[in-house]
Amino acid sequence: MKYLDYYAVLGVARDATPEVIKKAYRKLARQYHPDVNKEPGAEAKFKEINESYEVLSNPEKRKRYDTLGANWKAGQDFTPPPGFGGFGGGPGGRGGQSGGIHFDFGGNGADAGDFSDFFSAIFGNMGGGGGRSHRGGRRTAGGANPFEPFGGFGGGFGGMDESFTPHGQDFEANFPVTIEDLYNREQKSITLQVPHVEANGSVTHQARTFKVRIPQGATDGTRIRLSGQGEAGGNLYLNLRILPHPVFQLNGTDLDLTLPLTPWEAVLGAKVRIPTLDGTASLTIRAGTQGGARLRLTKKGLPDKHGDRGDIFVNIRIAIPEHPTAKEKDLFEQLARTSTFQPRPV
Repeated sequence: MKYLDYYAVLGVARDATPEVIKKAYRKLARQYHPDVNKEPGAEAKFKEINESYEVLSNPEKRKRYDTLGANWKAGQDFTPPPGFGGFGGGPGGRGGQSGGIHFDFGGNGADAGDFSDFFSAIFGNMGGGGGRSHRGGRRTAGGANPFEPFGGFGGGFGGMDESFTPHGQDFEANFPVTIEDLYNREQKSITLQVPHVEANGSVTHQARTFKVRIPQGATDGTRIRLSGQGEAGGNLYLNLRILPHPVFQLNGTDLDLTLPLTPWEAVLGAKVRIPTLDGTASLTIRAGTQGGARLRLTKKGLPDKHGDRGDIFVNIRIAIPEHPTAKEKDLFEQLARTSTFQPRPV
């Protein structure tokens, strides 16, 4: 796996403030977004930009990265249950419940391709979830379950008969995806450093690559189960985490975007082009549109599990030139002298 210099990717100094990092990310994300930039390598660059921002915008991850450099992910792949081998860890899953959406795994061995480290390694504490593991309801073959003292699913699984209880060890990881991934539902590859319990009870890690197709209607926090892909026949659970988007904010199946307008576009009306998941669309701005207005494009958002699409909500912001030319200043001064408009109470 290649090591990325996240500061170099975003073009910022190592002591850059969060505001500088965010500004640089937004500029680069717009420049290299696959819907905008069709040049070879743009998509790979976009993923590197997202990876860099995901780490540098998180104070805890940034501190680890600044301290450990290329080794900053060490120890973040999977966290065993509390008290095992001296490692910390998040809470285990609820006993007997699988949760989320059931998705059957369809094969191994695919190359992760041009996915950067962010998409080809386990994703640590992103979103506060961390890696978690659960004990199956039965002992593993060949002896006692080494995770016996740590609780887990117990005798049954999801209220089903004991014959359906999964064997072995279940594991859980975060799976970062983009809004476009949720919409296109193309098959994704993910390589994880999966813990493996040796015969002597020690834990090693083995790199395994999985292919995953995102279920329709999935959103942030959706839990996908890859049956039988955990340790010794256990399950692997992937929790979807939605990456920041340079244009949209996700709200269920709806999308929000901010649209800057010039004062004359707001006063006189205009037709503007806005991005959607299907390409650009034309939006009519009525004369007299106020800053803060909220417009809606129906059925342009993400589909739910039934296939019904949400909407795009366009939030209007009036933008003015930061450095007007002499001619522009003269025109605004003329407007100030002749206009009778008074937005405030006298």
